[in-house]
Amino acid sequence: MSDDAYRQVRGKIDMTCDDMGPQTLKNIAQSMRAWRLQLGRQGHRDSSSGQTPVLEQPDKPSVAVLPFQNMSGDPEQEYFADGMVEDIITALSRFKSLFVIARNSSFTYKGKAVDIKKAGQELGVRYIVEGSVRKSGDRVRITGQLIDSVTGAHLWADRYDGNLEDVFELQDQVASSVVGQLVTHVELAEAERSKRKPTSNLDAYDCYLRGRASIWKWSKAGTEEAQAYFFRAIELDRSFAIAHASAGLMFSIKKQNRWMADVEKESAEAVLLARCALELGPMDDLALCVAGFILGFVGGELDLGIEYVSRGLSMNPNLAVGWNFSSWLNVYLGEHQTAVENASRAERLSPRDPNMLQVKTAAALAHFFKGQYAEAARLGERMADEFPTFAPAWRIVAVSTLLGGNQNFEKATKKALELDPLQRRSVLASHSHLPLRRIEDREKWEEGLLRAGFPQ
Repeated sequence: MSDDAYRQVRGKIDMTCDDMGPQTLKNIAQSMRAWRLQLGRQGHRDSSSGQTPVLEQPDKPSVAVLPFQNMSGDPEQEYFADGMVEDIITALSRFKSLFVIARNSSFTYKGKAVDIKKAGQELGVRYIVEGSVRKSGDRVRITGQLIDSVTGAHLWADRYDGNLEDVFELQDQVASSVVGQLVTHVELAEAERSKRKPTSNLDAYDCYLRGRASIWKWSKAGTEEAQAYFFRAIELDRSFAIAHASAGLMFSIKKQNRWMADVEKESAEAVLLARCALELGPMDDLALCVAGFILGFVGGELDLGIEYVSRGLSMNPNLAVGWNFSSWLNVYLGEHQTAVENASRAERLSPRDPNMLQVKTAAALAHFFKGQYAEAARLGERMADEFPTFAPAWRIVAVSTLLGGNQNFEKATKKALELDPLQRRSVLASHSHLPLRRIEDREKWEEGLLRAGFPQ
């Protein structure tokens, strides 16, 4: 990047949220309208053994909130019920005295007849929350019940009715009722939770939920669709912190998969969105973690990025995605043992997470840089088996197998090149693609790519 180009990018990054004027947002919205929308989600397969391990109970009250049934009779309202559960999980996870399973693992039970005792064993929790949401016009009804997964006993059940404008208060009531049952014997002095609404604009919140529902396809079209929804949410409420962070995160996904059309321009936009999120949501744990990861991965500001992620995790230690982001940034920083530990913590908090692909990728890279090539190859093969179109998994298998002394790496190299014929060592080992701080890590990665047969 030339000095002039760098100054232009930095100038854009240093803009404040107020600099993103109506015309800029209008232009963004117009470009998004060309993208075709197709909602969907990606499932998650169990391990090759076909059996799910029984996890040990944590040493503090543990809970999973299963997907609530959509009782509205309208499939289009499915995202609303899902969003309701996500927000209840978020509220519960802010209590440091609880162990809360992340949304993505809970949602693997969506649409299924659930055996509560089995679900408790699979997720490693004592308590299960289930319920339903009925939305009709401007009215909403939430029902919920708390069940002891070991005994099957129903500990609490209640129903909440209200207007849509009171939806956040209803969510808070449900979360408070569950906590009251779980932590009556736990000191609540440190269990302060933020009751700040993510947005008072329900249309913006609707767009945010639709965007969240679009991410998990892990496709270019799904990523663009999600970003369009997040930008629309920003148009409707420019103070919506997590919408800014989520829109920026879509650029991170594009960068990882080499889907960026203009790397400099889109990277600058991602960093700008992250900075806006930090300014708008200084007490929003999720926004802090997402924005911190963007600053580190896309902006190359690793120390600042890990600081924000750590701040978010200090506020919400049950945020599985935050531990995933921390794992990635520690890989880049060269703190590989910490990266492995944080990836393990993310997996424990969300053991059935369809996003486990990202967690395992970070762990595999950390093992690779530690010289633990057999473990890195094993994780890479597991990812490639479950997600055969994910090129980074095949690259990890190729370089780990080769540097581990096994010559059966050609198949992995061939598969990676079939999925991304234009990939080159000069790009894959560049700081802009993989912001590794330690020279020895970069040299090891480049050596592996060279010897595995990736073209210059």
